[in-house]
Amino acid sequence: MVRAFIHGLESSGRGTKGTYFGSRYPDMIVEDYFGTLKERMEKLKKVLKGKTDITLVGSSYGGLMAAMYALDNPSRVVKLILLAPALDLDEFTAYRNKTASIPVIVYHGSDDDVVPIDPVRHISDTIFTNLTYHIVKDDHPLSETFSTFPWDDLLDGLTNPLT
Repeated sequence: MVRAFIHGLESSGRGTKGTYFGSRYPDMIVEDYFGTLKERMEKLKKVLKGKTDITLVGSSYGGLMAAMYALDNPSRVVKLILLAPALDLDEFTAYRNKTASIPVIVYHGSDDDVVPIDPVRHISDTIFTNLTYHIVKDDHPLSETFSTFPWDDLLDGLTNPLT
């Protein structure tokens, strides 16, 4: 099994979440993604080239990237864990007519002032047929709740442990 974390637009692999995953899950792929969406996606494709049984964790813009990668590579991705994913951006419009049956778990802060819950939830409900959507009392970066999520279960199980 391959596990990879994709950070948000203004973060890096050395941000709070990347550091968390790197210290607790040393086999997890935690890279830096910079530049345009196209450049970021090209790097992600290189990082994951030849890999299968992939669990992707994507935060915000990284959630957008993770969803795009999974929809483009459905036979290689076994689970998505999306943290306030920016699926409402125009860059995702071409993917809104696709569907995926892999387990998808979303955590979204109720006080998120960056990525709006309602449009992202609607998009997620339409695309992901095996979706669990959690709205938690938190902000966009999930500052208070991120470290309390059941990461061992989320990352190690091949199916959704919360359903």
